[in-house]
Amino acid sequence: MTSIDLNADLGEGMGHDDDLLRIVSSASIACGGHAGDAATIRHILKICKARGVRAGAHPGYVDRKGFGRFRVAMPLEQLLGQIRSQLFLVRHIAGEVDVPLDYVKLHGALANQAAEELEFAVGIFASIHAMDPKMAVLALDNSEQVKAAKAVGLPLIREAYADRAYNADGLLVPRAEAGAVIDDVDAVIDRCLRLARHGEILAIDGSVLKSAARSICLHGDTPGAVDLAREIRDALEGEGITIAPAAAETETSPG
Repeated sequence: MTSIDLNADLGEGMGHDDDLLRIVSSASIACGGHAGDAATIRHILKICKARGVRAGAHPGYVDRKGFGRFRVAMPLEQLLGQIRSQLFLVRHIAGEVDVPLDYVKLHGALANQAAEELEFAVGIFASIHAMDPKMAVLALDNSEQVKAAKAVGLPLIREAYADRAYNADGLLVPRAEAGAVIDDVDAVIDRCLRLARHGEILAIDGSVLKSAARSICLHGDTPGAVDLAREIRDALEGEGITIAPAAAETETSPG
């Protein structure tokens, strides 16, 4: 039976985390960088525990004004310190609540930079590996993040985006460009079904990208996010596709 993971970025102050946690199978929790604080982290982790939703950390640039969507120039060690601080916070609270923290997903500009720059991604993932070598990385498939996770030996969960346009090279179209965010509900649903059934994503130029992603990101910060997430889940389940957390690949896994 085919299965797919639905993940959402939560704890970002959008006001509908509880509703999305009734739909998704994985929750990427903002941990004090671009958004979130101890109270929001604790709240979401408790719901994850009650509903059996897999929990992950969602660190980003410490830039609340820009919501972590702009690259910030700083020494790598300074950036790694910011990421470690965010992970320490969410890991500490997860321990108190007794919820496993299974993965890390980079946010916004941090994620995009790591998807493009292998050395940058390796530096970040090596730092995560030093903290917890069993922590998986939820990474944009066909990007430098995948290569970096493999290089440092972190378990890997490949991700694709439901409502973001792709360039022919497999990277996301920058948000500043026209058509970067797909707001047609039927188009988004069709993209999710095509990925789940055939492992394909249609790029913005009409070319077809092959993808091994088994986790689909549903953005929680877009208008109508809850209704869209529910329609996506209903459509997938209507095609006999099970919604469940995706298994992580390890360095010994094939593919």
